[in-house]
Amino acid sequence: MKIFLACMEYDYGDPSRGHSYEYYNFYQSLKDLGHDVTMFDYMAELKRLGRSEMNHQLLAMVQSSKPDLAMFSLYTDQLDPATVSQLRQHTRTLCFFHDDTWRVEFSHFWARQFDFFTTPDVYGERKYAALGLPNAIHFPFGCNEKLYRETGLPKQYDVSFVGAWHPYREWLIKRLHKEGFAVKAVGYRWPGGIVSHEQMVALFNESRINLNMSNSASWDARYLLASPRGLINRIRSPKSVEQLKARHFEISGSGGFQLSYYVEGLERHYEIGTEIGVYLDPDDLLQKVKLYLADDALRESVARAGHQRTLAEHTFQKRFARVFERMGLANV
Repeated sequence: MKIFLACMEYDYGDPSRGHSYEYYNFYQSLKDLGHDVTMFDYMAELKRLGRSEMNHQLLAMVQSSKPDLAMFSLYTDQLDPATVSQLRQHTRTLCFFHDDTWRVEFSHFWARQFDFFTTPDVYGERKYAALGLPNAIHFPFGCNEKLYRETGLPKQYDVSFVGAWHPYREWLIKRLHKEGFAVKAVGYRWPGGIVSHEQMVALFNESRINLNMSNSASWDARYLLASPRGLINRIRSPKSVEQLKARHFEISGSGGFQLSYYVEGLERHYEIGTEIGVYLDPDDLLQKVKLYLADDALRESVARAGHQRTLAEHTFQKRFARVFERMGLANV
């Protein structure tokens, strides 16, 4: 299939942060599946040309290349709705929504601009249908199995975390430190800094416990009293709803043991306690870290089962197959 993919090549459009989620998991996965994929980095073109000319170039490329499908992963207001409307005269369009559980107004507006759109929300298809938008496709995050894999590296770290710094995440890690647990934290704004994709996958394999911590706003009084910055963040942040994230599938796809916050719908993807470890609150996190560090057999059994489930059900090969079937493109 001939596919035009409009997304950011780099994380948040910043080359210093490395390649984006879409680059690794959409662009590379689609190419590995044998599709003819052209990637349009709208953020880079926006910086180079300005918004109006970037939209004009995007439309011109679709008009000339005539793809079977134009895919979009939006950020903020880089695209012009009129451009998308004109695109629909030349190809089918699909928009990926990653955060529609909290970017509600944004998602509802843009959903009306495309032929089809995705939602990671387990109830998303029903919610959109109630709004008169029947073309939502449930599309959770997933795993590019060629990039997230078991490496066989020996364990070096008891507990690790990979992800952007957030005051709530920092508070949780400090609590673990106070209880005597060493935690290796890397990612944007952590002292450990950003790591490469290869280093991240290696860390998943080298860690006995891989934490998957929420960055949604928390009302835990202990956190708010201990962190003035956290209180400000809680008041300002729109992220008040937990959601499934890419890390749920990437850690397990790499064969690592995962201890995650709970989010509704997680049990539809992994069997809790058998394929993934879950903590319910900060106190339970401390207890679960202690439990799993003390039981190698249990931890390794959960990691192995989670890895098998990921390869069986949560690869992007399977995710895209469902999307293309729903759009009537399965045989294109």
